[in-house]
Formats: sequence, C-alpha cells, structure tokens
Amino acid sequence: MTIPTPAPPTFDARPLVEPVPPGAAHAFVQELKRTGRLPSGSAAAVVFIVFGIVVLLVFGSISLTLITAVLGAMAAAASGTGEAGAAGILAAFLPLLFIGAIVTVLVVVGVRMRRSREERLYRLDRFARANAMSYVPRFDDPGLPGMIFSLGSSRNATDLVRGERPRFVEFGNYAYTTGSGKNRTTHNWGYVAVKLDVPLPNIVLDATSNNSLFGSNLPAAFDKDQRLSLEGDFDRYFDLYCPAGYETDALYLFTPDIMARFIDHAAALDVEIVDDWLFLYSRRQFSTLDPATWAWLFSVVGALLDKFAQWARWRDDRLATQGSVQDAVAAGTPQAAAAGIPSVTPAAQAVPFVAPLESLRPPPGVAPPGRRLRQRVPWPAIIVIAVFALFWILSQAGVFGALVGGLFGG
Repeated sequence: MTIPTPAPPTFDARPLVEPVPPGAAHAFVQELKRTGRLPSGSAAAVVFIVFGIVVLLVFGSISLTLITAVLGAMAAAASGTGEAGAAGILAAFLPLLFIGAIVTVLVVVGVRMRRSREERLYRLDRFARANAMSYVPRFDDPGLPGMIFSLGSSRNATDLVRGERPRFVEFGNYAYTTGSGKNRTTHNWGYVAVKLDVPLPNIVLDATSNNSLFGSNLPAAFDKDQRLSLEGDFDRYFDLYCPAGYETDALYLFTPDIMARFIDHAAALDVEIVDDWLFLYSRRQFSTLDPATWAWLFSVVGALLDKFAQWARWRDDRLATQGSVQDAVAAGTPQAAAAGIPSVTPAAQAVPFVAPLESLRPPPGVAPPGRRLRQRVPWPAIIVIAVFALFWILSQAGVFGALVGGLFGG
C-alpha cells in the first residue's frame, strides 16, 4: 500500500486583507503583553503622546492668543451696543472649547493608531499560521552575523515571520540608529534570513539595480581586489565579492543554474552569505500587510531553496589535516602490520563497517581567511559629502558673497 505524500501548503494571503472580528485584535495584543511576547510600552505610543503635547502647547497657545485678541476686539466694539456681556462670556469659554476640540482630535487619532497597530499584529500572526509559520512581534538586538546587524545602536527586528521547514527561514524588518542629537539617523531594512546546511565563505552579491549616485547602498564597502567576475550576464545584475583565494570556491557555489535563479528572482535584492546563513536585504519593509510583497518574497525563497542542497557538499580544503588522512590509511602501512594491525585489502574495503572515503574530506567549516571579506573606507562618497559640507559652511559664512562682491563690486 502506497501512502500518499501530503501536498505542500499553498500560499494563503487572506488573513492580510479579510475583515478582523470585533475585539479580536485587541484581545490578541493583550495576550501578547500578558505572555511577555510584546513590551507593554510602545515606542509609537510614546512618540504620539510627545507629538500631542507639542501640538497642544505650540499650536494651541498660538491659536488661543489669536482668538483672545479677536474676542477682546469684539468685546471692545460691543461695549457700546449692550452686547458686551455676551461677548465677554464668549471670550471666556471659546478658548476652553478650542482646547477641548484639540484634545478630542488627538484622542481619536490615538485610538485609531492603536487599533491599526493591533490589527497589524493580529493579521501578521494569522498570516503566519495560515502558511505553517510563526510570528514574533519584536526581537531586540537579534545578533545575526549579517553586515547590517552589528551597526549602530537601538537595534531591533520587528514583525518576524518564521518558518522551520524545509529549513529555517525568517522574514523581518530591522532598524538601527547612528549618530546622536540632531545627527541621529534611523536606518530601516527589510531582510530574509535562511539557515544553510554548512558554513560557507563570506560572499556578497551587491545588486546593481539599487545602487545610488555614490555607489552601493550597502552599509559596507569591500576591497576591489575581492571582486570576482562571473560568466554570462551575471555581472550586469550583481557585483560579486569573495575573499581572496576563494575564487574557485565561489565558482563551485555559483553554478550557471544557481546564477540564473538569482538573476530571475533576486536581482532587486542584495545578498550576503556569511557563516551558515544567507541574507537577502532591501531598504524597504518586507514584513507588511501587502499580499503582493509576500507573494514576491515567497517566490524568491522558493526558487532558491531547492538549490541550497548543492552547497551542503562544499568543503574548505584548507581545513584538511594531514594527521586525519594518515590515520585513516595507517592500517595499510608496514608500521601498522608490525604493530599487529591487519592491513586493509581491497576486498576488505567493501565490507559495510569500513569508513568510506567521505571521512577523508575536510570537516564542515571555513578557514579564517574566508570567513569575512576585507572592508574598505568608501572614500569617494566621503569626499563628495565633505565638499558639499564645506560649500554649505562657506556659503553660511558669507565667503561667496564677499568674493562675488570683490570681483564685481569695483
């Protein structure tokens, strides 16, 4: 009797768009908070409260000043007509009504923002469940080995959607901050993390389609001598960087069929292979309520997954130790026979308990020279920014005005 193989789950985006039952989203968020999966305090709520106070103080005070001045003028004008009492009452209560209106608007906006946030969490959780995955609202400082995960401060991954089979895959949004004060900048990324079978050399595919005027949009720059040109049209879509001495290994990993998969499905994404992880990066959010974005990401990962099995066979020959090879063949040497160890004949090698030749291969792993790419300082971008900064400083100091006046004033 043949047991039918269960069909793989189909992509189901209905939870992202279908109506949410009344109260379900709020109850779900309360459960997240109760179980510690979501912090009780929300950064968005704090920002909204601060924004509301600023609006109330600045806009409200200006508006109240204008209203008070207008009502004062109305009261002065009405003093001779017998309507001064009504104007005085209006002047007293209208500012209070105006403040009440501002507070009401802020409360309504805040409630809608909270409901929108709760529905987002609820929809993403139901979407993950519908596709045999799990949902994690937030994970601070995830500590992944990719290039974006060790930069700046206040690192956090949000709206993580994780799958375990056929291998671990994580979709998420990631943010970190650099600088301080007025120069504080928040950097936002979308990423996909895929667990590989074995550690591989640090390889970066810098997509050419998302580069800017200053070059790559990646937060790291790499030495040009690590740039490897591949056959066909691959160089039109990606700049591939691999550690020096690992060019042959990169060619082994990026066979023509795998290059075609990356071109056809991931040409808009930057790719990093580091340790036993593969990362896909973009400057846009990946974990959203947009079904089209999820359909695209699922198609990218699905197109690549079945090719990763080829990479599991890669080994770094630099890790091979002479001792392990000599020990494996010592039984066939005269010294082994003198020690009373029977030699291994060709016929004996066929028995099932003899170690196969696979045991003579290097162990999984990467030698130190291949674990990380050498980075460089992006001098062209720094020089351009410095020139613009110098131009702005000189213009603010009036140097250009004085120079023009000196040339044409006389």
